[in-house]
Amino acid sequence: MRQRRLMNQINVVPYIDVMLVLLVIFMVTAPMIQSGSVNLPSVDKVPAPPTDAMIVQVKSDGELALRATSQSPEKPLSRRDLIGEVQAAVSANPGQSVIIAADKSVKYELVMNTLNDLRNAGVNKVGLQTQVGKSAR
Repeated sequence: MRQRRLMNQINVVPYIDVMLVLLVIFMVTAPMIQSGSVNLPSVDKVPAPPTDAMIVQVKSDGELALRATSQSPEKPLSRRDLIGEVQAAVSANPGQSVIIAADKSVKYELVMNTLNDLRNAGVNKVGLQTQVGKSAR
């Protein structure tokens, strides 16, 4: 008489079927959950920027300029020189605030890279300058 061998493998085919059904369910329901539009806030009133704030200007061609105060002339700088000057100002005054004034045609990525560079330089008070006007909706 022949001895029967024990089967020591798991049959995974039913588990794969269940996983594929769940995957299809999630693929069908996921687009229904997400909203498709982004409503940007409008700016009706803008608070006045601090008078002692440094102003970093991001121009439409991507060039950077720095104004030490709102009344001082702008000084064109490279990204590295800008960070060096801002770090020097922050080391002298840890509460130094910096405002990023970007042209509206500048890519969002340039503004966010500038913001990230300023935060990495140790600036705790960073703001974005806007102007008063009706929102374009």
